[in-house]
Amino acid sequence: MVKLVCFVVVVFMAAAAAMAGADRELKVGYYEKTCKDVEKIVNSIVVNSIKSNRGKGAGLVRLLFHDCFVRGCDASVLLEKSEMNMHPEKESQANIGIRGMDVIDAIKAALEARCPNTVSCADIIAYAARDASRYLSRGGVDFPVPGGRLDGVVSRSRDADAFLPDSAANLTGLVRNFRRKNFTVEELVILSGAHSIGVTHCTSFAGRLTAPDAQINPGYRNLLVSKCGGVSPTATNNHVVVNNVRDEDGAAVARAMPGFAARVRKARDYLDNSYYHNNLAMAVTFHADWALLTGKEARGHVVEYAKNATLWNVDFGDALVKLSKLAMPAGSKGEIRTKCSAVNSYHH
Repeated sequence: MVKLVCFVVVVFMAAAAAMAGADRELKVGYYEKTCKDVEKIVNSIVVNSIKSNRGKGAGLVRLLFHDCFVRGCDASVLLEKSEMNMHPEKESQANIGIRGMDVIDAIKAALEARCPNTVSCADIIAYAARDASRYLSRGGVDFPVPGGRLDGVVSRSRDADAFLPDSAANLTGLVRNFRRKNFTVEELVILSGAHSIGVTHCTSFAGRLTAPDAQINPGYRNLLVSKCGGVSPTATNNHVVVNNVRDEDGAAVARAMPGFAARVRKARDYLDNSYYHNNLAMAVTFHADWALLTGKEARGHVVEYAKNATLWNVDFGDALVKLSKLAMPAGSKGEIRTKCSAVNSYHH
C-alpha cells in the first residue's frame, strides 16, 4: 500500500510539472546549478556556425520570433511532421525558408551529452537568438536571457498562419497583430528592424514588384524584378533575395539605383539600424515594412531609430527579452524534449 501511494504521488508530481508550462517562472542564470556552462556551450556553437555561414545568425534571430509569436516560447516551430501531427508550424507559408534548426540541434546534442534531460529546446532558441544578435551587431545588441521554459507538445500550421504577421499587411493589421501579444506600435517598429539581416523569397513580396512609385523606390523595384525573374514569381522562380539592399550585389545595385551603391558592403548580415534608413528611402522588401511609414506614430519611430543606432540596439535587446517571455497558452503541457524535432512520447 505504501508503494502504491508513493507511485501515485510521483505520477501526480510529474503531471503537475508537465502542466506548468504556461506559468513557470523564468530566471536569469536558471541553469547555474543544473548545467553550469550551458550559455557558454550555446555561444560557442552559435559563433562557430555564424563564422562558417553568416546567414545562420539571421535564421536564429528569426527563429525566436517565429517560435514565440505563435504559442509562446515553446520550441513548437522545431517539431517535424509525424503520424500524430501531420501539419506542424513548419508547413505554414509564414515559415517558408526558416533556418537555424541545424544549429539548435547541434546545441541540443552537446547539452544532452553534458546535462541529459535538463535544458529545454525553447531555452536554447532564446539563448541562440541573443548570441546571434550580439555577434551580428558586433556587440551592440546584448542582454541577459532568463531561462526555465518548457518545450510544448502542440505544433499546428494553422496557428502560425493565424498569429505570424503577413508580409503584405497594412499598418492597421500589423498593429492589431502585435497588440494581441501585448506589443506596442513602438515595439512593432523596433522588431521590424531585424529585417536589416537575412533573406526572403520572391513570393513573399510579390506585391512589391508592381507597387507604385509612391510606395517603393523605382530603382529598387526594378532590382527586385530582375532578381525574381519577372513580376509574377511562382514555384519555378521563387528565388532567394536578401532583405537589405546593403547586402545586394554591388554591380546590380549600381545599375538599378546608383545612389545606393555606396551602401553596399562586402560583409553581409550586420544587425544595425540600416533598415530604418532604407525604409525612409522606400528601399525595403516587404509591403509591411513600407507600411510603417503610413502612420504618424510608427513613422516617427522609424525616423527616431534611423537617427540613433545605439538607442535601437538597446531597445531591440529589450524587445527580444519581452518576446522571449511570451508564455504558452494557459493549461498547456510542457516537457524537456530529448530531441528538438519530436516530442518525447513520439520517440521509438
